[in-house]
Amino acid sequence: MNATTDYLTFEFKKSQLAANSGIPSSAYLHVPFCRRRCYYCDFPVFVVGDRKNGENSGTIVQYVAALCQEIQATPNLGTSLTTVFFGGGTPSLLSVSQLSQILETLDGKFGIAAEAEISIEIDPGTFTLEQLRGYAAAGVNRVSLGVQAFQDELLQACGRSHSVAEIFEAVEIVRSAGIVNFSLDLISGLPHQTLEQWEASLKSAVEIGPTHLSSYDLIVEEGTAFGRYFQAGAAPLPADETAAQMYRLARSILTAAGYEHYEISNYALPGYQCRHNRVYWENRPYYGLGMGAASYVQGRRLTRPRKTQEYYQWVRSISATASETTPKIEGETQHDIYPTIEQNLPVSENDILLETLMLGLRLAEGVSLSALTQKFTQQTVDRIWHCLQPYWRQGWVEIVAADRAIAILHSDGKLPLSGNLRLSDPEGLLFSNTILADLFSNLGEDN
Repeated sequence: MNATTDYLTFEFKKSQLAANSGIPSSAYLHVPFCRRRCYYCDFPVFVVGDRKNGENSGTIVQYVAALCQEIQATPNLGTSLTTVFFGGGTPSLLSVSQLSQILETLDGKFGIAAEAEISIEIDPGTFTLEQLRGYAAAGVNRVSLGVQAFQDELLQACGRSHSVAEIFEAVEIVRSAGIVNFSLDLISGLPHQTLEQWEASLKSAVEIGPTHLSSYDLIVEEGTAFGRYFQAGAAPLPADETAAQMYRLARSILTAAGYEHYEISNYALPGYQCRHNRVYWENRPYYGLGMGAASYVQGRRLTRPRKTQEYYQWVRSISATASETTPKIEGETQHDIYPTIEQNLPVSENDILLETLMLGLRLAEGVSLSALTQKFTQQTVDRIWHCLQPYWRQGWVEIVAADRAIAILHSDGKLPLSGNLRLSDPEGLLFSNTILADLFSNLGEDN
């Protein structure tokens, strides 16, 4: 066993201890600012334009103060953070001093482990070499670059603020800053996108040689520009079969280039899986901090307000002492504040089961049969298997033995007591929505 494997095993054991107690060892921080809103985006973001960033934006200055105040008001449950993720929005609109302030506040409140993975999403054209070196000096050791496509016409069609030339400039900055662990994000199924364009984007990404690649299929969300312009599955969006071919092509090209297909939309070179995102897929607890962010702490989920002013009100409400730098809303009262929280509910055992399946079956290894049995009983596992048998016969579901070989079922058709239940790659993962919808229908509270 090499040093990397030893470390990952140690991290897994620590994370399982935290998961069993409901105590997070990971934190997501939402930075909601963008130069413009992409046409597919339904995240809680605030558009600041092309000239505003860092300390020259009063809006960003106010938000950083509020975010740090929320961190200070969040209970420390006793476990240091092993992963931190800055998402957005466009976190690279933060200045070095602002990002440092947030990390210092996090470290002072919870503690950040020396070996922690600290990731930040960045967009081409929004950061400099000096800035990225400053981020690295503050502790950032992983970046995720929002590329989306390698054709200028497609970037313009989805409302991106960067060009293809700026993608390559951004990659050079990342390398010059000495950040080895970096990811590229790509989107398939864009309006007017052809299979040939998608293949070219994949090959361009492989030539760059990041340690990690995310390949997402476009989802047309209500309330977005694309939601107003297009209907899912209708032209000028690629036909369903073309979208499926794009998924298969991504797997073929990326795995041939040495990337492990470790999650339905994610590929990594050996040793470079995103540790933070695995927290979500393994249904482990985490802090979510910032406007619209969701936490999963001690068996409860809490989603913060998605609107800026309501978020500021809520932060003031949970703070022992309100900071003068946090915006104050006229007439705010305690009674007015708490209804802005969208969700603060305990998660039922059945919800945990469904989430475990929904998230765990996204992973290449799937879910552990012994863990399912211990947590949810053999009867529950039998119900799961009864639902999945048709997909197993179709080749979309696999049973993997402890030695990672495809298992042969017992003569009575029952599942083995150990090993993993997983979706086949690529077809099972491609049709995961169909499989999961059937599972949810059969395992719902009312059944």
